[in-house]
Amino acid sequence: MKKAFITGITGQDGSYLAELLLEKGYKVYGFVRRVALEDEQHRMGRILHLLKNIELIPGTMESYPSIYRAVSSVKPDEVYHLAAQSFVSYSFEDEFSTLQPNISGVHYVLSALTEIVPKAKFYFAASSEMFGKVHQVPQNERTSFHPRSVYGISKVAGFDLTRNYREAYGLFACSGILYNHESQRRGFEYVTRKITSHVALIKLGLAKKLELGNLDAKRDWGHSKDYVRAMWLMLQKDKPDDYVICTGKAHSVRQFCEKAFSCVGLNYEDYVVINEKFFRPAEVDILLGDYSKAKKELGWEPTILFDELVSEMVDYDLQLLSKKGRNK
Repeated sequence: MKKAFITGITGQDGSYLAELLLEKGYKVYGFVRRVALEDEQHRMGRILHLLKNIELIPGTMESYPSIYRAVSSVKPDEVYHLAAQSFVSYSFEDEFSTLQPNISGVHYVLSALTEIVPKAKFYFAASSEMFGKVHQVPQNERTSFHPRSVYGISKVAGFDLTRNYREAYGLFACSGILYNHESQRRGFEYVTRKITSHVALIKLGLAKKLELGNLDAKRDWGHSKDYVRAMWLMLQKDKPDDYVICTGKAHSVRQFCEKAFSCVGLNYEDYVVINEKFFRPAEVDILLGDYSKAKKELGWEPTILFDELVSEMVDYDLQLLSKKGRNK
């Protein structure tokens, strides 16, 4: 039985990836903060249904000894490093709390693997935010990076570290340059979930407006379920490489609002209010990817596209809020 070690298992991607690996017969281990074990209902809501089938190891990404002990105890065949401070807006507010865990975390895991299980396969969750002020549209694996946030900078550093361990130490190390991917498991602070949850609140008469920043920013939005499948496929190859994972279609925040509100028969223009405090200091205008390489070499393609994704999220938030209302 293959053993998989997932950092960030309590997040959106971690939960879907754990489900996928369990379906494929893996023994799944998750690396979590000790505080999460003390508050399962709140901090592990996405994986509560999996707790009987996975093993959680407490630790912190800021501690190399902590990661070293975890890797030593598991000796995994595959490692999926998803843990990061991934909320871009927060990286402008507190750069240090983004840079240190995001860069040191990937370095610690790579170092521990090289020392303990050099034959293990490693996946790093890179990001389209590395492209930032894009030099070409669409972007592919050969497009140069120009990050416009500390988060993007931290992901470039992680990408370079991963490539360096592959080239210098022979580690099977891959990076997935993932474009924005969402689901009903997305955190409420992210713009997509903020939109769909407020659509539900407004439809149910629990809110009157939705405050947003730049409605014209365009992103290539896919579904997390599709993207974790790409992660797994990368580690099944004979040779490690890096891949852009996206849908190849971009939509603006405005279009996301329009679609989400239309799902409940409302016009977004009646409820969305622009608030400049939600604008980024350095905006990324458009991120649009080209997944040709992933399609050719991994046989991967997205199966859930924009309209279905938005509808699924709105429907879920309507059901969630309606259920909460009935339980009061």
